[in-house]
Amino acid sequence: MNERTHDLWDIRFVNRILDSMADGVFTLDADGRISSWNRSMERISGYSSQEALGQTCQLLQWSRCFGKACPAGIEKCGIFHREASEAKECQLRHKDGRGVSVIKNASVVRNEEGGIVGVVETVTDMTELNKARQKAEEVTRRLGEVHRLDNIIGKSRSMQQVFTAIRAAAASDATILIQGESGTGKELVAGAIHYNSERRDAPLVTVNCSALSETLLESEIFGHVRGSFTGAVKDRAGRFEEANGGTLFLDEIGEVTPYIQVKLLRVLQERIIERVGDSRQRSIDIRTITATHQDLYARVREGRFREDLYYRLKVFPILLPPLRKRREDIPLLVSHFLQQMNEKTGKRIRNLSQPAMRMLVDYEWPGNVRELENAIEHAFVLCNRDTVEPLDLPIEIREVRRPVSFAAAPADAVPVFDRRKKLAKQELLQWLDACDWNKAEVARQVGISRTAIWKYMKKWEIPLQRPK
Repeated sequence: MNERTHDLWDIRFVNRILDSMADGVFTLDADGRISSWNRSMERISGYSSQEALGQTCQLLQWSRCFGKACPAGIEKCGIFHREASEAKECQLRHKDGRGVSVIKNASVVRNEEGGIVGVVETVTDMTELNKARQKAEEVTRRLGEVHRLDNIIGKSRSMQQVFTAIRAAAASDATILIQGESGTGKELVAGAIHYNSERRDAPLVTVNCSALSETLLESEIFGHVRGSFTGAVKDRAGRFEEANGGTLFLDEIGEVTPYIQVKLLRVLQERIIERVGDSRQRSIDIRTITATHQDLYARVREGRFREDLYYRLKVFPILLPPLRKRREDIPLLVSHFLQQMNEKTGKRIRNLSQPAMRMLVDYEWPGNVRELENAIEHAFVLCNRDTVEPLDLPIEIREVRRPVSFAAAPADAVPVFDRRKKLAKQELLQWLDACDWNKAEVARQVGISRTAIWKYMKKWEIPLQRPK
């Protein structure tokens, strides 16, 4: 094989390689003219090699080059000054006029003397990836719709049971008692029941029974007539009358006094009210929903709450689980709060890092969903990136020792690690047991990286999860 034949074979071989690539590849000569154009470039751009050869890259009308619009000519192109460009996502203009999202990269080719021979550019078509992204976002949106009822979010089994109870309650006119810890969303459940019921077009009136004294609460919910007490300068309708035809939501019902309990029992039994200082009876048509964070039955046993009223209120009870009992809902709630805060602040925070999410899932959440919402709002104040990191979270979440208390662990269960020595297999197993096999916690306690922990485990063939 002579030298000329060998060179031709090399050129054909290189062209065959280029044409077999999924990415688009084209070259420019030293004058900025297209000198080669592979088959993937034909597919991505719509221009055949015959149409592209000899043209400048302005043929593709790039949306950006080096952070700017495509320059007018090769002499103004930054590639010859920078030698190479970073991979960047942009758009090229297809032959049929539509925009095509791509990732492009370019580098200068020089000869042995250092002279510029040309430029090689690679183009990765992002169309299918963007379709996959849109599909994933659509799936996430639909999952959000499936796992929420109005503003209540959850995919856990316990929350699905709550959703079923809400729908059943909305379809009836029974008196509802919502029980759950502070911050679990009792008022949201009351709203969901009302706005999904036949009374949705009538008012939903809320009264916090723990915020008012007995006298003020009586006047607030039953109303009063002029002169019935000092300061009653005119007649005033109470919340029962305001809610006529709709729903009255009495929050923290466990705080009401025995006197108010008696009056409430009469209203629930007879559906009539009397304003304070008035003898006239007024009929009302309302649905009553009550809520409490207390164990109401325990208060009945203690003699602090009327048993007959208790059973009148709990015709249809709904128990809201605390957030620590439905940890699988935390990522879904976080996604919801991120979206809310992005709309509120104008930021574009996309997600939480894995360590930050791990902290949220491991935390006990004494304040439940309300505390989680406040934690995300706290993170938005500090975070200036697109991902929330652990340091953006409130200190009480970051400083919780997870998932075990070393103070309560047996003395021989937690080794004292000398950082000047290498970690031994038996020491690592002891640390894993002490930390409930939380590799991140082991890394923090030992003072080495989590990657190093994983490498040790791989080296000694230690399983990633605690052996059963």
